[in-house]
Amino acid sequence: MFTRTFIAATVLSVGAAIAADLPRPEGDVILTVSGDIASTNADGMAEFDLAMLEEIGISAFETSTIWTDGTQSFEGVALVDLMETLGVEDGTLRATAINDYSIEIPVADAVEGGPILAYRRNGRDMSIRDKGPLWVVYPYDDNSEYRTEVIYSRSIWQLDRIEVKN
Repeated sequence: MFTRTFIAATVLSVGAAIAADLPRPEGDVILTVSGDIASTNADGMAEFDLAMLEEIGISAFETSTIWTDGTQSFEGVALVDLMETLGVEDGTLRATAINDYSIEIPVADAVEGGPILAYRRNGRDMSIRDKGPLWVVYPYDDNSEYRTEVIYSRSIWQLDRIEVKN
């Protein structure tokens, strides 16, 4: 298990991040993060199963989307919390789906009250057929700035890997 306290302890007082080992996933890997990250658990990358993402912290909100009918309930890991866990402070995230479709998300989008990597919709784990295992969802109804074509384009579903680039 890891916590924010553990991750915070991996940062030197001068602010330079040092590599921290994350625990290895025990279940099926649903997200792989590579690139410029400070915390790893595999060959230069971080692999996460669902339990590990839940351990980082569960964020939830309700919002409507342009892809679904009515208000939906989403649960997942906040992008800001995932970036903190990995020691990422700036750059760009190349988010890629199972079918190799990819988009870029600026790390600046990783803010409190911002997007989550949703793994549950309306209380159910999302299957591949239902935009899972992960879907980048912004709280569209909470902020008009999240209702733009740019943000909609960043809302990638069937996400399974991220590359952090500076």
